[in-house]
Amino acid sequence: MKPASSFLGVRWRQPSVLPGFGLTLGFTIFYLSIIVLIPLAALLLRPAELGWSGFWHTVTAPRVLAALRLSFGAALIGALINGVFGLITAWVLVRYRFPFRPLVDALIDLPFALPTAVAGIALTTLYAPNGWIGSLLAPLGIKVAFTPLGVALALTFIGLPFVVRTVQPVLQDLEREIEEASASLGAGRIKTFRYVILPTIAPALLTGFALAFARAVGEYGSVIFIAGNMPMKSEIAPLLIVIKLEQYDYAGAAAIAVVMLAVSFLMLLVLNLLQRWARRHEEARS
Repeated sequence: MKPASSFLGVRWRQPSVLPGFGLTLGFTIFYLSIIVLIPLAALLLRPAELGWSGFWHTVTAPRVLAALRLSFGAALIGALINGVFGLITAWVLVRYRFPFRPLVDALIDLPFALPTAVAGIALTTLYAPNGWIGSLLAPLGIKVAFTPLGVALALTFIGLPFVVRTVQPVLQDLEREIEEASASLGAGRIKTFRYVILPTIAPALLTGFALAFARAVGEYGSVIFIAGNMPMKSEIAPLLIVIKLEQYDYAGAAAIAVVMLAVSFLMLLVLNLLQRWARRHEEARS
């Protein structure tokens, strides 16, 4: 990069491909304000109509608390499952060559392209008590559809691509020579994975986990069909927000949304801090 030239004490910067810092920063702030900040501000201000007591009464109602527990609990379970099996899937796609591998790789992105309502109908058809898979589980006393288990299943389905597509590029850049060097020094497979591979992919894995969790918390279309939507049992928070909107209780719907926003923000903040710590730890090791 050429140094900036000076003439009569005035420094001139080299031309850049993109516009100057002031213009791009102004456009960024304007864009984020229109798309993110102003809608969030409106969301935060709407529950003020209830007052603090009305807000607290709304968000602590037993039905609301049950819906929030189910939404966040099922989203966390789905993200954890995807964190494990998404990593395995990414590993298989990167490290092995097998027939129909491009087809399997393309199927990973299916939850992205498939309408969520269609995914919910398909899962309900399969896991209902009279469905192909549900009829096999029913004699074992396992009921998936119309239960919280079905909610977790739907959220696992829609969150898988986030983990796979986040971890996959990191695994592609991870050279096999590192694993061979670890093996030549006497480390077994478990130690190689724990001390060599996992620290390298940990930031990407945490990112995929956070994306899958965030996507699952607000999921609606693929859940309402398989959940059964029974209050206090299988009713998710996004559905409860829609119900309040249909009842013209806009302030109450916004209050529930604010609680979901706050909890999601705190959890994502913790995950981002863990991700930064993992990156710094990996840089210190290298």
